[in-house]
Amino acid sequence: MTVLTVVGARPQFVKAAAVSRELRREHEEVLVHTGQHYDEEMSDVFFDELGIPEPDDNLGVGSDSHGAQTAEMIAGLEELIAAEEPDAVLVYGDTNSTLAAAVAASKMDTELAHVEAGLRSYNREMPEEVNRVLTDHAADLLFAPSRRAVENLRAESVAGAVHDTGDVMFDAVLWARDRAADHSTVLDDLGVDPGEYVLATVHRAGNTDDPDRLAAVLDALAADPREVVFPAHPRTVERMAEYGLREDAEECITVTEPAGYLDFVRLQDCADVVATDSGGVQKEAFFLDTPCVTMRGETEWRETVEAGWNQLVGADSEAIRRALATAERPTEKPQPYGDGDAAARIAELLSDV
Repeated sequence: MTVLTVVGARPQFVKAAAVSRELRREHEEVLVHTGQHYDEEMSDVFFDELGIPEPDDNLGVGSDSHGAQTAEMIAGLEELIAAEEPDAVLVYGDTNSTLAAAVAASKMDTELAHVEAGLRSYNREMPEEVNRVLTDHAADLLFAPSRRAVENLRAESVAGAVHDTGDVMFDAVLWARDRAADHSTVLDDLGVDPGEYVLATVHRAGNTDDPDRLAAVLDALAADPREVVFPAHPRTVERMAEYGLREDAEECITVTEPAGYLDFVRLQDCADVVATDSGGVQKEAFFLDTPCVTMRGETEWRETVEAGWNQLVGADSEAIRRALATAERPTEKPQPYGDGDAAARIAELLSDV
């Protein structure tokens, strides 16, 4: 069978790496990069590190408004699907690339499969929430990372077949953790010691596009007595400069270029605590037994909060400070996201298409 896989952003490259290794054992895969993350720091290096073959096609869409970007992707993907005639189109997560591929596939004679189906923040102001809901209701195969995700899908009476596969990010982190420990030099490069620093990421529009929220987040990070390592998303750096926050932040925070995947896994694995507004980073921290402080008011990964490994604090500066100061590793940890074999289960289920 032939599977056309669509990716366009860093977390999708990581997920696709795990599934592609399994898929390519018996099937043909056509890998399409939409170009949503288009600079080398944000995409090409990930393909190299993760051992993903070069994409068969790159739409080169780049940055634009949500509507314009998604529309351009739909048009390009429709042409590719018509040309390749795949048995299934495989999409990941909740980006504009995901939604575009879902729309294009739903209009064609092919099955649509969604990895990471069923996640819900119940915040429709997040573009990602709209993308994931629409994709789930268009999908023929829904690969849910947890029982809660399965329950969400059943509550919405989705039309497609729902499967509890576990989370492919667990597969990816297990693969990367040992390799990062052996090969990454990022701790030496930054001059930080394991357990002695905070790792921070901020990229969601709700935080970066609001000067007050971004200032509150940066103030809280700057106040922490530990070194704060902050691999900054290009958009975040632009906003920091635009709002006049960058110079003061860099006096107290170690702002770096975006890290490669292995380096970033190493940084998460060795951090005393992670502070983030990223859904994927919350979950990776959980997999790596690192406490997390989430600078949002909600999360798709409720299991991490219920287990005590993740605190939701929004963009309130004082709440962030308190959470960072009190974060600790609980004595117990459940495994709500499977056993690290999700990619093999997904490949097997796709074989039945």
